[in-house]
Formats: sequence, structure tokens, C-alpha cells
Amino acid sequence: MGDFLKDIIKETGNEYATLASEGISGGDVNAFIDTGSYSFNALLSASIYGGLAGNRITAIAGEAATGKTYFALGVVKSFLDADKDAGVVYFESENAVSKTMIESRDVDSKRIIIMPVSTVQEFRAQSIKILDKYIEQPEGNRKPMMFVLDSLGMLSTTKEMEDTAAGKETRDMTRSQIVKSTFRVLTLKLGQAKVPMIMTNHTYDVIGSMFPKKEMGGGSGLKYAASSIIYLGKRKEKDGTEVIGNIIHCKTYKSRLTKENKQIDVKLTYKKGLDRYYGLLDMAEKAGIFKKVSTRFEMPDGTKVFGKQINENPDKYYTKEILDKIDEYAKKEYSYGEE
Repeated sequence: MGDFLKDIIKETGNEYATLASEGISGGDVNAFIDTGSYSFNALLSASIYGGLAGNRITAIAGEAATGKTYFALGVVKSFLDADKDAGVVYFESENAVSKTMIESRDVDSKRIIIMPVSTVQEFRAQSIKILDKYIEQPEGNRKPMMFVLDSLGMLSTTKEMEDTAAGKETRDMTRSQIVKSTFRVLTLKLGQAKVPMIMTNHTYDVIGSMFPKKEMGGGSGLKYAASSIIYLGKRKEKDGTEVIGNIIHCKTYKSRLTKENKQIDVKLTYKKGLDRYYGLLDMAEKAGIFKKVSTRFEMPDGTKVFGKQINENPDKYYTKEILDKIDEYAKKEYSYGEE
């Protein structure tokens, strides 16, 4: 039967078809990309040691000024820092990313290609061309690569560009279908190439809903294609009177890997990017590892310290033993089928 089934694969010529026993191209997550934040890793993969799915699309969505670009750059920094051979292709539609912005956050600008794109079709053609070239290389020779699209909402379509040039103001009603078909193909290619992708997008308030609700722009195509969709909200983080970054509220709007509607907070500073430990204190308290006693926290050894002390000296308090216990909690808190 095995040989017969393999013959069927050859006859169809489908480059993505495989026997399930040999692994499903793009279907199984066999690697995770550390985001640089333990709590954000847990939200995405149900493990503080996990992160972004290494072969899928993760969408980061939020209103204007919620730090979507800075957040994406924080993950890019962690990805590049983890491997000196890694590279990033950054598709940019907002003309908002500059060398100064990248380097001011200690991101290696020599390993990022900035690829300006203005239409969905242009993004589709260029991204697929890059992936096809990448896949042509023997798998052992491929260097780690990540895609970023910042942002989907700002991409036009060829028809919209042509109509604008002709002085027409009609809306392109085919845009949603173009986006859907683009990500249908791209999802398969990313899975085959084992390339992760971060995409930023805008959200808007739904008018007429009974309860306050936010929706993501760009039509339904991205909702189906993205493995995870995270909604962002924020408040400023200050050092005295100086604003040094933001506390980002991250909520799972959609996930194929973890429970939806879960929320964590991360700290994103302008200089250092995503804070590795921020958000763990809340998880450790909920797990009963650190016990809140009045205004302080009781450690497993019985000592009592203030939360600020823990956040300012994380290496001292988050030992490997403590991190492993928090990871056990994360698996129960964020995994499907766990309670």
C-alpha cells in the first residue's frame, strides 16, 4: 500500500503532498522562534521556552499608535540575536521604517532587507519569488530566515492604483479575494520552506455591535491564513518623568496552537526591545509559585520581596527551577485540552 500511495503522489505532481507518517509539509510545527519574551512565548505556544511557530504566519493587530512596528522589530531583534547567520526580509508598505529606527533598537541592519511594496499583488509576487529561490537550496544549506509584512492594511491593489491614476474613486470589491488567494499560496510556501512570518495590521471598532468589539481590516483572508492573531493595546512605561517604552497588553484573538481570548502583558522598551522576564511575576503568582502577602511576594524559600525588586533583578529570582515550574503552569493555562 505504501508504494501505491507514493505513486499517487508522483502522479499528481503536488509538491506539498507527503505521507502523513513522513510529516505534513507546513502542517506540523517542529520548531518555535523565541520572541525574546517568556510571557509572549507562552501566549503563542503554551511554553515560555517556545514562541512563534517556525513555519506559519503570526499577525499582530492593533489601533494606530499601539506599537505594532516596534513590537515586530522587537521580535526581529530576538530572531537575529539568536543566530548570527539569520536574516530578515522586511516588506514595508507604510514608509515608516528607517535605518535610524532599526539601529537605535540595537537591531543588526546589515541582516535586514527592506522591501518596499505598495500592492497586494506586488507583495505576493516578490515574497513567492524569494521563497521559491530559498526552497531551491538544499535544506542543510538554508540559513534561518524570517518574513515581516508591515502592514497589510496599507497595501493597495493594482486595480485601486489604476483607478486612482484615472481619477476614479470606486472601491476595489475584489481586494478581499485577492488577499485570501495570496495568503492561501503563501501559507503553503512558508510551511514548505519552514520560514516564519510576522504581519502587522490595523483594527477598527465594529459599529452596531451590542458589546464593544474590535475587528481586523483586510477581509477574511488573513483570519484563515494566520496561525495566530494577537491584538495589542498599550500604556506608557516611565522612568521618573521620561517615557522609556510601553507596557503592551497582548490578547489572543485567534490561535491554532493555544487557547483564545487569553491575555498577558509584556514590556517593550525603545532601547532594549521586548523584556525577557516581564509578565512572569503575574504567572508565578497565579501558579502559586510566588505567594502575595500584603504588598510583597513570598518566595519558595520563605523570604519576602517587593514585586519591583523581582522585576529589577529577574536573574536572581527566576532560577531554572522556578522557570520550569512557570512553564508547567503555562502548558496548563494556555494549551488546548488543559484545565
